Amino acid sequence: MPSKPAPIKKAAKKEPAKKEEEKAPEPAPEPEPAPAEAAPAPAEEAAPAPAEGEAAPAPEAAPADGNTHGSGLHLSISAEDWKAVNEDLQKSCRYVIKNQTTGDRLKIRVVAVNEGGRSPPVALPEPVLVKEVADRPKVRLPRFLRQRYVAHVGDKINLTIPFTGKPKPVVSWTKNGEPLDTKRVNIRSTDRDSILFIRAAERDDSGVYEMSVKVEDFEDKASLTLQIVELPGPPASVKIADVWGFNVALEWTAPKDNGNTEITGYTIQKADKKTGEWFTVLEHYHRLNATISDLIMGNTYKFRVFSENKCGISEDATVTKDEAKIQKTGIDYKPPEYKEHDFTEAPKFTTNLSDRATTVGYSTKLLCSVRGSPKPKIEWMKNQMIIGDDPKFRQICVQGICSLEIRKPGNFDGGVYTCRAKNDHGEAIVSCKLEVKQPINPDAEKK
Repeated sequence: MPSKPAPIKKAAKKEPAKKEEEKAPEPAPEPEPAPAEAAPAPAEEAAPAPAEGEAAPAPEAAPADGNTHGSGLHLSISAEDWKAVNEDLQKSCRYVIKNQTTGDRLKIRVVAVNEGGRSPPVALPEPVLVKEVADRPKVRLPRFLRQRYVAHVGDKINLTIPFTGKPKPVVSWTKNGEPLDTKRVNIRSTDRDSILFIRAAERDDSGVYEMSVKVEDFEDKASLTLQIVELPGPPASVKIADVWGFNVALEWTAPKDNGNTEITGYTIQKADKKTGEWFTVLEHYHRLNATISDLIMGNTYKFRVFSENKCGISEDATVTKDEAKIQKTGIDYKPPEYKEHDFTEAPKFTTNLSDRATTVGYSTKLLCSVRGSPKPKIEWMKNQMIIGDDPKFRQICVQGICSLEIRKPGNFDGGVYTCRAKNDHGEAIVSCKLEVKQPINPDAEKK
C-alpha cells in the first residue's frame, strides 16, 4: 500500500491536516482472505448470532487505529467457503444477515477496515444454526365456543378452531383429560386451524374438549364444553293427593332421564272418563305439584303429566293410577214439566182434484194432497166403487201427495173419481170428473 504523505505546514487558519487527508488516495481493495484465516481471535468475545430476520451484531470492539476516517467493518459468513455479506463497509456495530436457508449452520466472522488496511478476522466460537423466526402459538377460540355448545342427538358437529404460531405448531386434543376416541371424533389440522368433526352426535360425546398447540417450548391451550341433548323421559310418578269440591290436587316427581339438560317445565292434561279425550290444563309449569280446578260435578277424571326441556316435550306421559270423581253437592235437580202438545189431526185435503179430459189411448194422472195425524189411509174410487188392485190403475201416495194414473183409458174409463182419506180422527173426500174423448180422424172430416 502507498505510504501516507507527510503533512505540509501552513497557517493555522486553513486546517492543513484535513486538506491532506482529502487528497490522499483511497486504499486498494484487498482480496478475500483464505479459509485458513477463519480461526477466531481469542482476545475478542463474539455476541451470539440471532435467528433469521434479526440483527447479527458484530463484535463491539473497534480497531485500535486512532485514525478512523474511511474505516468500517466487513462481515463474512461461511457454510463451506467464506463469503462477504455486506458490499459496503458497515460503520455500525450491528448488522442483519438476511435470506438464509433454514437448517444451515453458518460460521460468522468480522473484519475491521480502515485506511491502514484490514484487521485480523474475529469469528464466533460456534456455528450459528439458521432457524425460522419463532412465533408464540395462540389459539383463537371463536366467541360462540367460549360458552357451552349445545347440540341435539343425531346432529352433525363440525367445529373449526383457528390458531397462530410459527413454525407450524403441533396440535393435540383431549376429552375430559383423556385421549380422544378416534372412532367417534375426527380431528383434521392445518397450518392455521384445527377441525373437530362428529358425524352423528351421541350423548356420550358430551364433555370438555381441550386443544393444545405447541411451538418448541411454548404452548397455548383452549377448552370448549360440548353438550349433546335430547327429549326428556316422563315424570317418574304422578298421584292424586286430594279431591275436594270441584278441585283435585296432583303431585309428581322429576323424570329419571332429563335428556342431558335441565327440565324447563311440565304439561298437565285431564280426561273425562266418559269421553276419554285429553285436554291441556297447564303448560310450562315449573313446580312438582298443582291444583286443577273448575271440574264438572259428577264426572270422573284421570290426569297425566309430560316433562319438558329445551329440546321439547317428552314423547310419553305418566298417568295417574287412581281416578278423581267429583261428587254431587246434594242438590236434586227436578226438570220442569211441560205439557205435551197434541199433534193429532183428522185428514184434510190441502189440494183438491181437478176435472180432466183426455183422449182414448192416452194415459192421464189425477193429483191431490192431504194431511193428517196419524197418517191417513188413502182409497181411490170410480163412480163410488173402490178401485182396489186393478192393474189398469196405478196408485201412489208419498209425503201426502196422492196420485192415480189411468193407463191408456178407453171409452168406458170416464166418470167420477173420488179420493178418500181416513184415520182414527175422521175422514175426508175429494172428487173430480174425467172425460174420455174419441180421437179426431182428419180423413173422415174431408169426406
